[in-house]
Amino acid sequence: MSTVYSAKKGPREYVSSVLDETNSSTSSHISPLGEPNEERRFWFQRGKGYNPGAIATQPSVFDDPDTAKEYQPRADWENLHRFDPSARWTWGEEYKLIRKIDVRIMIWSCLMFMALELDRSNLQQALTDNMLHELHMTTNDYNLGNTVFKLSFLCAELPSQLVSKWVGPDRWIPSQMVLWSAVAMGQYALNGRTSFLVCRALLGILQGGFIPDVILYLSYFYKHHELSIRLGFFWTAMNIADILAGFLAFGLLHLRGVEGQSGWRWLFLLEGLLTLLFGLAAFILMPPGPCQTANWARGKAGEETIIVNRVIRDDPSKGTMHNREPITPKLLWKSLRDYDLWPLYIIGLTFGTPMTTAKQYLTLTLKGLGFSTFVTNLLTIPTEFLSIVFLLILTYVSEVTEQLTLVSMLGQIWVLPFVVYLYVVDITAVNKWTVWAVMTLLLAYPNAHAIQVGWNSRNSNAVRSRTVSAAMYNMCVQSSGIIASNIYRTDDAPRYRRGNRVLVGLVVSNIFIYLLTKVYYVWRNSSRDKKWNAMTDNEKAHYLATTKDSGNKRLDFRFAH
Repeated sequence: MSTVYSAKKGPREYVSSVLDETNSSTSSHISPLGEPNEERRFWFQRGKGYNPGAIATQPSVFDDPDTAKEYQPRADWENLHRFDPSARWTWGEEYKLIRKIDVRIMIWSCLMFMALELDRSNLQQALTDNMLHELHMTTNDYNLGNTVFKLSFLCAELPSQLVSKWVGPDRWIPSQMVLWSAVAMGQYALNGRTSFLVCRALLGILQGGFIPDVILYLSYFYKHHELSIRLGFFWTAMNIADILAGFLAFGLLHLRGVEGQSGWRWLFLLEGLLTLLFGLAAFILMPPGPCQTANWARGKAGEETIIVNRVIRDDPSKGTMHNREPITPKLLWKSLRDYDLWPLYIIGLTFGTPMTTAKQYLTLTLKGLGFSTFVTNLLTIPTEFLSIVFLLILTYVSEVTEQLTLVSMLGQIWVLPFVVYLYVVDITAVNKWTVWAVMTLLLAYPNAHAIQVGWNSRNSNAVRSRTVSAAMYNMCVQSSGIIASNIYRTDDAPRYRRGNRVLVGLVVSNIFIYLLTKVYYVWRNSSRDKKWNAMTDNEKAHYLATTKDSGNKRLDFRFAH
């Protein structure tokens, strides 16, 4: 059974009529729902016993007459004309649609992320071509440049996210890419410390917000658990970009002497030009939303009814805001005060600091051990490859076990023995290949960043909170980068014993932070269970009909952990 949108009805009347018809059809068992245990979250699980003709429509709050109208989408929701709680579709149709979304939305998002990573991390390759010496700079100047970049990046996170929510990510993200690529190419003309710092600041300002902007955009098309595993692939795009950066640097740095210029100048110019092409293409290839996918480049519109209803049935909060609706100051303040997300912000502030410090100095460390410029760039590739493998395994395990906190903590346990080794052993006095192996395994740690981004989205439970919290979490991650950029100092070189002692302390602290986060969310859920289970059915229905609680403050919401 399907419901056709009538132009004679107002939006609210339309929603009410849809829900009334759904309640009627549900009570008469005309449109059966799919079995929850039918869903295969990963493609390799769809083997024996998978029935593509089985109903895929999962139970939701829209199937209960007592709760449906309390969760109805807003009257100005851009996908309202495709909202149909009575819609039913099969697993074969849903998985075909997911594959199409993966190809047209997810792959392009990964390519854009690769462009971002190429322009923000190629500084490490430039260092191997004597960039600091030629610009008359020290490693402390390099640290300052990283600090300026991270600080600018995090300051731009929330404003960028607010602009994206206002004008739409399909407009703002391509604009960001075009602007930052111009600055990236401008690094060709660097002439000293001042111009270096100015360019790092501009890159940070223009790139800040890109990642949470894309994550919010992807949430329009995917369910929570689908987004989690795809964020794993999203972050592997960063590692793939770093692998490609090593090969590109090997070739581009050989341009030293062309037009009398250094190889690192050609590196910045040509990789910035590549990003510019991606930015221009993004204006054409990014659809505004599930119901605005068709154009001459993207092809015909997809199965809009399935796209819209499968997502809102999974998370009714996604119908509470228009995709081009700005976050008001009142909503912003309300989201910032959401203390239930603060544990995730603390994790974002600390979990990656030890590894970021080691990674920023990887090429300098290898060069200092006696490896040549070109060999150094090639030796960074195994780390990125192993990172991809471990990241995807960790993300898969977190979804299968549904233990987000404990699985995320595994990365810290992995890193601990390696940072202890760096503190205890004088790496300048041992075999350089041993040091390379230790550094490679340290930096190949199972990175929980993708899990934690999805975790943050799940625990927001509202579009306005999800918009702000994605930026806040990423701001904390960038703050972590600022801390990491100032742990190794020139007066502690070349062994960095003082700095490595700090890294050991941070890893141990992180393990306790994860455990405390687990305890907090278990306690919050237990407290709500007691209140909710003590209520009668009538009291629960009254609460749903009258409550002013929203997002993750609702009594019927439980935190993922």
